[in-house]
Amino acid sequence: MLKVKYVIPVILVFLVAGCKKDDVNNTYETTPYEFNLPPGLPSMDVFIPEDNPMTVEGVALGRKIFYDPILSGDGTMACASCHKQESGFSDPHAHSTGIDGIEGTRNAMAVVNLGWNQFGFFWDGRAKTLEDQALQPVVNPIEMHTTWPEVEAKLNASEEYKTLFKQAYDVDYIDSMTVVKAIASFERTLISGNSRFDQWYTQQSIQLTDQELRGYVLYSSEQGDCFHCHTLGGFLTDNKYHNNGMDSVYTNDEGRFLVSGDPMDMGRFRTPTLRNIEMTAPYMHDGRFFTLEEVLDHYNEHILRSPTLNNFLDLHLDPNQNEGGLNLSADDKAALIAFLKTMTDPDFINNPDFSDPNP
Repeated sequence: MLKVKYVIPVILVFLVAGCKKDDVNNTYETTPYEFNLPPGLPSMDVFIPEDNPMTVEGVALGRKIFYDPILSGDGTMACASCHKQESGFSDPHAHSTGIDGIEGTRNAMAVVNLGWNQFGFFWDGRAKTLEDQALQPVVNPIEMHTTWPEVEAKLNASEEYKTLFKQAYDVDYIDSMTVVKAIASFERTLISGNSRFDQWYTQQSIQLTDQELRGYVLYSSEQGDCFHCHTLGGFLTDNKYHNNGMDSVYTNDEGRFLVSGDPMDMGRFRTPTLRNIEMTAPYMHDGRFFTLEEVLDHYNEHILRSPTLNNFLDLHLDPNQNEGGLNLSADDKAALIAFLKTMTDPDFINNPDFSDPNP
């Protein structure tokens, strides 16, 4: 009897202890995520969706999924497969290749400072929000090539993910909308703002070289004419849509027109940021240029006139010619490239908080 008398309380202790462990694992108690923004970047608060507040748990979960190939049909491809940290969260290949070996037609845009963007995502702006953007690669037949029900089944079969989603979003079933909320939360933390350009332009803590300063003067003047689309400041893009004279006709890729149906959007693509531009080759929507020198050569000599060509670029063309450019000297082009390279942010490229957390 004595043995039974003592055994029962011991069993109860273990049962209670077990319940407490489960309760801890499944507790929905989030911690607000606090941004540590570099000088010059405004608060992101007004741009964060009300139904997806930033939390430490949501960001950590989004980071884990961003690097997990569980989102792809055959388990071989993650978001990070095309958005590599060492390449400024872009793809070093002109076109990304999906799980079936099919190559896309556009270069993967850099994922950086996107939390402030209100003008759409992808080169043509077909996604209005970061959450909308994250929905699409999973079901794209030339990218991850699966279905959201299949992804949801895999995630809900994982005890680890069920616990993490419960902790971050208080859900008992993981669905696609919750997955993209987590990915978007992580992507909002991918912030770059401590390049030499920032330290000079905003923080005023260093001085640029004479060549870099010459590049800045060209960049911010009509002579180099970069500043109209790549706005100086925290983002180095206006995030709007322009035809930069890559082609005279746009039969292969009609750009923003595919979304809006507006003929004036033919051949227009969203302006990419110049942050970490040194690390994000190849360049342009189709990745046709592999060096900054090739990009400068295009703007200097090979801008092609078409009905939707950006007005500022059109001013650099001879009215009697359909091709032309800035007419910069070799020294001018070298100075511009030197200035562009000041926009490289090693803290962003090497930030361990952005790297793969999965074992």
